[in-house]
Amino acid sequence: MMGIKLSDAITEFDRDDWNALFPGELENYDYVRATEEAGLEGFRWRYVSAEQNGKLVAAAPGFFSEYALDTTLTGLGRQIISGLRRLAPGALVLRLGCLGSPCTETALAGFAPELSAEARRSALSAMLRAFDADARAHACGLLAVKDVPAPQKPLWQAALRPLGYRPTPGLPVAWLDISWASLEEYLASLSAGTRKDMRRKLRARSAIRVERRSNVDDVMEPLMALYADTHARADMQFEELTPAYFRGVLSMARGAACSLYFAGDELLAANLTLEDKDTLLDKFFFMNSAAGRAYNLYFLSWFENVGYCIKHGLKRYQSGQAGYANKLRLGSKLCHTEMYFRHRNPLISAALQTAAPLFAGSLTGDAHP
Repeated sequence: MMGIKLSDAITEFDRDDWNALFPGELENYDYVRATEEAGLEGFRWRYVSAEQNGKLVAAAPGFFSEYALDTTLTGLGRQIISGLRRLAPGALVLRLGCLGSPCTETALAGFAPELSAEARRSALSAMLRAFDADARAHACGLLAVKDVPAPQKPLWQAALRPLGYRPTPGLPVAWLDISWASLEEYLASLSAGTRKDMRRKLRARSAIRVERRSNVDDVMEPLMALYADTHARADMQFEELTPAYFRGVLSMARGAACSLYFAGDELLAANLTLEDKDTLLDKFFFMNSAAGRAYNLYFLSWFENVGYCIKHGLKRYQSGQAGYANKLRLGSKLCHTEMYFRHRNPLISAALQTAAPLFAGSLTGDAHP
């Protein structure tokens, strides 16, 4: 018999017990704890877990928040919803209960290795029912699961559909398999036009100094100014990171580092990454918009990261969500994700399903599981 538990803090779990459910996961206990303790405004963290004979056998993080419907919209959809919000402020802001995290790449649900496929479905279904009930008790009308990756879709779908959740495309995750012995070999794998363009852009490298750090306290003020500049320009805005987030991730999370890009003594860009023995995960890149374009800093950081992977024998560079045109051009593949949602009011739920194609997650691209 499985017992289901709801918790307010990840510290209610033993670190090793949690990580045993997520083998190979870069965004593990330490990263989730750093996110929880970062003081992100507007989020209440919630965890749901299953125990069997006193042993932790399944767990997933979640959160409660106020969700504005134009948060994950772009283009025409964002304009329409934003216009409606001006006419009726607050009418299109919903109380959200969501499994997943605003700061992880995909939905996290971990299971003890010995659980069968059927036992995993049963545990996930029980955790979803408990989380739904808890979210309703906290006045959440909108219920969701954020960014289920394609390989995990059958498991989540089997648990979610009986509860009335419906899917809508999420933002794909981009990744680049590393199989080259040098950056020259990597460049040679790109199209002739892209190769020529990248060589031109990379000429700016001589003017830029790169420092890879595990502590950024001495540059926190200019770093946060760069983050604020990038955040203000973003099409989609949900969470707003804090200095405590960067300090916490760098001090606690496995393989965390921040690459700083300087021209002289001026900090122009920063790139937060996580790594293990196989993968470099690019979490956040932000820069001075004018100087960043002048020095081609996005592309410099891309080649810096690919070069780091080659040098250290890493097999995959995962560059996250958004900016797909450049990532595909530079050889990346995409793994599709799906978001699942339902509203307690069936009429609102139906309306949201009808509007789902407007959401930014409807971006398409070549998908690879």
